[in-house]
Amino acid sequence: MNTEQTVDSLEPAAPLSGVRVVDLGQYIAGPGAAMALADLGASVIKVEPLAGDQARHIGRYGESMIRAYNRGKRSIALDLKSDAGREAALRLIARSDVVIQNLRPGVVDKLGIGPRAVRERFPRVIYLSISGFGSRGPSRDRAGYDIAAQAESGLMSVTGEPDRPPQKVGVPIIDAAAAHLGAQAVLAALYGREKSGVGETLDTSLLEVAMHLQATTWCDYLGGAPEPTRIGDGQPNNAPAAEVISTHDGHIVLSAYADEHWARLCRVMGREELVTDPRFCTNARRVEHRVALRAVLRECFSDMTSDECVTLLGRHQIVAGAVRTYGQVLASPDIEGSGILVEAKAVDGTHYRALGLPYRLGNAPHAILPAAPACGADTDAVLAEAGYNDTEIAELRRAGVVA
Repeated sequence: MNTEQTVDSLEPAAPLSGVRVVDLGQYIAGPGAAMALADLGASVIKVEPLAGDQARHIGRYGESMIRAYNRGKRSIALDLKSDAGREAALRLIARSDVVIQNLRPGVVDKLGIGPRAVRERFPRVIYLSISGFGSRGPSRDRAGYDIAAQAESGLMSVTGEPDRPPQKVGVPIIDAAAAHLGAQAVLAALYGREKSGVGETLDTSLLEVAMHLQATTWCDYLGGAPEPTRIGDGQPNNAPAAEVISTHDGHIVLSAYADEHWARLCRVMGREELVTDPRFCTNARRVEHRVALRAVLRECFSDMTSDECVTLLGRHQIVAGAVRTYGQVLASPDIEGSGILVEAKAVDGTHYRALGLPYRLGNAPHAILPAAPACGADTDAVLAEAGYNDTEIAELRRAGVVA
């Protein structure tokens, strides 16, 4: 018998099967971290206020947040300001391995379900907090959203055109990155608990994540480079690097700054004389003469379509990409082949497309998970699992503790 074939043919269990998570988060960072764990097989209970996650009340984009970052969870709506609501939350936490929260600074502590109080009672619990500005500096009590972290981490100072105001990144990238890095920290703590038997208190912030995403630029500056500024497209120390070039029907981005790659690009363009041109013969000279370099690149590619450019350059192992709209991305065979688009199915049989995890475990396909739940959709079932009987649940409802 071929053992290797037998192992490959087995249906693998989800890596986090049996792990229980209580998600106290709202908007993106906390819920996103919990959903990453759900995608890996964890059972996630989303604990919402009676009125629901605040994202449910900010229009269409907020509803998209709910769909994007709460797939595969169950929802219970609790009044955590009441003694009975806190008791219910603690009973859920007692049965859980992980707690995740990104509420306003100080909220969970005032409610009696902060990391210190929880881990004193339940030392095996792993407790992740995601804040705007961290727990140790003078801004620890400030509320913080993605955009504030983009501003205060330096990211906006290097984004945009040099003669225009600073620009934010077009999507809430810091929130999304915090979700995945938070999940990474939880996975490390779960592994550590297997050896120690004890949980961990985890703490990160949008500000720290925003700086982490700029690690190369920060290391350059910390190493003595001039303070970086906005230059639009391109990179300050390399050329051509991340250049945006007009084509017949749009734009491409192009990088070929290593001398070997530059020489190859010149051959592809039919302009081999540029290899020894004094303006372009080294990376430093190309940076110095970037304006002239861009003019040459526009001249070479302006009569070609973006797809023709990408095909030609890709065939010669030169890094290039077409600047695509969302509609064009959706039609891309690379996206279709990746399997990153998944179906989420609601209780009523409707479904919507969403994005799965951006990696695969072996040959296992992305799991088809339930759609994001309605606020409080699973309240009775979750309370019953926590030990409440029908009479007790009915009393909690009459008292306005659950919805």
